[in-house]
Amino acid sequence: MTPAGTPLAKGEEPVHGPVGPSGLLDVLGVASVVLDSEGRIVLWSPQAEELFGYSAQEALGQFAARMMVHEQHLDLVVKLFADVLETGKGWAGAFPVRHKDGSTRLVEFRNMRLLDDRGNVYALGLAADQSTVRRLERDVALSARMVSQAPIGLAVLDTRLRYVSVNPALQRINGIPAEEHVGRTVREVLPQWDVDAMEAAACGVLETGQPVIDMSIIGRTPADPDADHAWTVSQFRLEDAAGTVLGVAVSVVDVTEQYRAGIEAEEARRRLALIADASARIGTTLDLDRTARELADVAVPELADVAAVDLLDAVVGGRRSSLGPAESAVFRALAVRADHASDALEAADPPGQIARYGPDRLVTQCVRTGRPILVAQVKDEDLPKIARSPEAAVLLSRAGVHSYLAVPLIARGEVLGALDLKRTRNPLPFSADDVLLARELAARAAVQIDNARWYQNARDTALTLQRSLLPSHPSVTGGLEVASRYQPAGATSEVGGDWFDVIPLEGDRTALVVGDVMGSGISAAATMGRLRTATKALASLNLDPARLLEHLDQITDGLDHSIATCLYAVHDPHLRQCRIANAGHLPPVRVRQGCHPELLDLPTGVPLGVGGVEFSTTTVDLAPGDQLVLYTDGLVETRRHPLDERLATLLSLLDGPPRPLEELCDLLLRTLHQPDNHDDVALLIARVQAPA
Repeated sequence: MTPAGTPLAKGEEPVHGPVGPSGLLDVLGVASVVLDSEGRIVLWSPQAEELFGYSAQEALGQFAARMMVHEQHLDLVVKLFADVLETGKGWAGAFPVRHKDGSTRLVEFRNMRLLDDRGNVYALGLAADQSTVRRLERDVALSARMVSQAPIGLAVLDTRLRYVSVNPALQRINGIPAEEHVGRTVREVLPQWDVDAMEAAACGVLETGQPVIDMSIIGRTPADPDADHAWTVSQFRLEDAAGTVLGVAVSVVDVTEQYRAGIEAEEARRRLALIADASARIGTTLDLDRTARELADVAVPELADVAAVDLLDAVVGGRRSSLGPAESAVFRALAVRADHASDALEAADPPGQIARYGPDRLVTQCVRTGRPILVAQVKDEDLPKIARSPEAAVLLSRAGVHSYLAVPLIARGEVLGALDLKRTRNPLPFSADDVLLARELAARAAVQIDNARWYQNARDTALTLQRSLLPSHPSVTGGLEVASRYQPAGATSEVGGDWFDVIPLEGDRTALVVGDVMGSGISAAATMGRLRTATKALASLNLDPARLLEHLDQITDGLDHSIATCLYAVHDPHLRQCRIANAGHLPPVRVRQGCHPELLDLPTGVPLGVGGVEFSTTTVDLAPGDQLVLYTDGLVETRRHPLDERLATLLSLLDGPPRPLEELCDLLLRTLHQPDNHDDVALLIARVQAPA
């Protein structure tokens, strides 16, 4: 209400005092002229002087028609003047007026009758230059048409940031009629928006006059309340001709398509980056479990909150697997990864576990058909088809699993297993683009997994062969206590050709053998087995160690260009001696009671298979309590340390208090054998027993 109690129109501000002048009348330059009943000028405004060129002294008392109207128009003007005075009806129009300088101008007139308190009649004429009026009319018409037909939203806010007007485009953008905007703030009209930044910018525009261009706003309006839209908002201060601040003009441009295109482009870049990352991170080794973990690590959290990699158990064993429509799938869990989803992690099969999934399970359908299975919006009735058990379904529900995707792992035309993906924290469901990305990851990883699978099968085969060829010996034989170890390489999928042997001979003697066939895999293991068999056969002939190595050299030369190192020693407990011959092998260590361990100084010789070089036999003393340590290069050689440094470490480990031989073997392997060593290890330790 106004102070007088008059209701305010919607959007109208209360008047608390004098209001500043409007600049529009100043732009028009409206002149005021008052004539008496005879047509003489009795009042003359300064604007009239500017419009017609006559000063007040020159104009007052003059007949207006004679002073300003051309003779050919005089009768018409007199008649119009008489009609206004007689009828009281106003007249509006334009006619040419004579300026003091002799020129003629078209002037827009508004004429009306006035009465004073005595009943006297006057005529009031309001006049403005017609070209100025027409220019303003054109400007107003252009502005009105542009505002009403503009494809962008336009609005005017008053100085209190309340809507004064909005155009049809903004009504469509906001989904709210114009009348529901007027008199309300943006915050009141669009409570869904975060308008703090926009209001702060508008206040700055009002205060400084500096416009704000293309401020980004993202939000939702009643026009589309279920989807985010993007707009650029620009704000300009409005002033009249006198510089009075009227409010803020706002333009709103819908850039949702560009915004969404930007999001899609960013998603495409993210997918490409993820694929590139997967190429670099998956398949760094030929270890099957590690390769599966690498796939799960790449998928979480970029693609899913929970990822599991499961292979068909038959496939892990090297067999092909095909499932019928009513058959269950038996999986071996290889890896699982979860991002802040402990319940979902508990619901997953732990790595190494074998689990059976019925034919109705989604992951079973995935590997049976070789196609992805997508459940974009997981419902309660879907969980039993996802989980391995009712208890696991409860855990998945508690974890908030709302979207599920299973993608087959296919390599060389064979379905190996599945990549199982779930979302819990990520609010977005899996999309078609996510399916494409998951398929790409699965395809790349499946090849690496298949390689690791075949290498592991080959390694297991070779390792089984090698272990079957290595001896089993009694802990005490021929006056010697013996302990041994064989350790496969830790950083390769293939086994080497390292071997050892303990061979009882006549006269309580014992032959100790350690050797290393160059190369790896089944071929090296097979060559090792043939050399071990030959060594055992030759040892039964009681040959001198050097002579035995010469025979082995000839045998090796005929084994497909194989090369091997070998150390052959024969211990005689009665002579308390050991006769040793070396074919390119690392020297053994003798540990004597009361002395520091020593590397025996033996002629090195050349490896078996080289040929043409004689071998020699060296005799060393071995008293009761003394130890002889034989080993292959995998125990001491590394890429990061000099061999002398590693041999010194071996001697220091042996230079300690007496230990049981089994414990000593474990100590040497645990300390010296590196996890990333690319060579296997054979270790044989013999301790001389006191005579019974």
